[in-house]
Amino acid sequence: MPKVIQLYVRAVDRISHLTGLVAMYLIFAMIAVLLTDTLTRNIFDVYVHWALEMGQFLLAAYYILGGAYSLQAGQHVRMDLIYSHLSVKGRAWVDVFTSSFMLFYLVILLIGSISSAMYAIETGERKFSMWSPSMIPIKIIMVIGITLMLLQAIAMLFKDLARARGQRIEGVYQP
Repeated sequence: MPKVIQLYVRAVDRISHLTGLVAMYLIFAMIAVLLTDTLTRNIFDVYVHWALEMGQFLLAAYYILGGAYSLQAGQHVRMDLIYSHLSVKGRAWVDVFTSSFMLFYLVILLIGSISSAMYAIETGERKFSMWSPSMIPIKIIMVIGITLMLLQAIAMLFKDLARARGQRIEGVYQP
């Protein structure tokens, strides 16, 4: 593989790994927010209106930002009926073929998320609720997460092409 592709794959893998680590720790923030809600409501009989929605936003950020990491680590869903019986090169060619569908889907998803984020910014979109939070931060996180997933999918395509040709890209995680 050309040096530029190897550098791209290493850089995207590193960014996906670091983002995945950050996303993993969002679970603790979500637990803290939901625990605050539970304690204030049940012990002090005080309703914290922002807590449930903040928990929902943190959960959305958790799985959106963790998408690229789960792709990198090979923890995504795959039908193994035929796939597991193929050779390493055969699996790589199947992955190259199916990557085109994933890339198409992610591009469409990215276009929609950018449009949604632009709308939220232009209109100052807020969630219709008692707390009425701005939707801009979560929509920007959505664009970032989908972009990272698209970059990781491209990196996976390069890794699969290398495997299909009997090569390896040195210094990268390969499930």
